[in-house]
Amino acid sequence: MYFAALLARTHDGWEASDTELDDVETLSDLTDLAREASVDEDTVLVFIEQEDAWFGIIRVEGEEDPRIFVSDAAAAARSSYGEILTNELLGGDDDDPADDLDTLDLDGTEDGETDEDDDEDAVDPMAELDSVPAGPVGDRDILTDLGLSEKELLALDTEALPEIAESLGAAEVLETVR
Repeated sequence: MYFAALLARTHDGWEASDTELDDVETLSDLTDLAREASVDEDTVLVFIEQEDAWFGIIRVEGEEDPRIFVSDAAAAARSSYGEILTNELLGGDDDDPADDLDTLDLDGTEDGETDEDDDEDAVDPMAELDSVPAGPVGDRDILTDLGLSEKELLALDTEALPEIAESLGAAEVLETVR
């Protein structure tokens, strides 16, 4: 189960809104979603939390590249939205050979290949997951200027969003969408 929310900083404080991630397939989709919630290109934070597993923060300011933090890369890489973030942070390969079924013959070989061809180029999806580090990845200073230090961020558990919102002075507005 996922929970996702946007916190947009305005002249009057923080405004929160829950968000549906159904149409999100890429980091660009998440970034666009945040920019749409922005007032005068102010700071927008996208929170994604997968119950008892991991949380992620995407910070968007104007047209700058998004800043990203993920609490547990290995856990996040095993989920659809977490995979988007960890691929961006760890340079994951978006071209999964298993997705390209058009070039495969019915016997599972590529056009022009025989079954005897070496499987040197075969990609083991589990090997890719094993290379993802357990623990936090990304911008550990993502919230420092907003009142939450790196040390405090790293000390948070999987139910971190209320504590983060409290540090930002946005607990009440986050609670309205939770």
